[in-house]
Amino acid sequence: MDRIPILRIGDLLLVTIQVDMHDRLALALQDDLTERIVSDEAKGVLIDISALDLVDSFIGRMISNTAAMARVLDAQTVLVGMQPAVAITLVELGLTLPGVKTALNVERGMLLLGKRYHQPRQQ
Repeated sequence: MDRIPILRIGDLLLVTIQVDMHDRLALALQDDLTERIVSDEAKGVLIDISALDLVDSFIGRMISNTAAMARVLDAQTVLVGMQPAVAITLVELGLTLPGVKTALNVERGMLLLGKRYHQPRQQ
């Protein structure tokens, strides 16, 4: 079965979803992510959905539930890279994603989590 990679950056976990999510993949991600929060003692989770064009009610609930589980495990969740069509769909479905902060990109998401991410500027 396919898995979505989870990268560790300090005490944060970064998940970049680059494929269309189906139900089994979403549930596997939820399980993998909660296990990694505990094993890595992560304090924050960034979920990058910039590659997703569509989100259905199941995926929206999975994101919300994952954030709730992370919160219980003492980690904050920030969802980054949401496309306008995805935002519209979530609102139309009535999914408010309680406990999930949002940011336009990974850099802003890291700032929300209180982490500084500096890249040297190229001249």
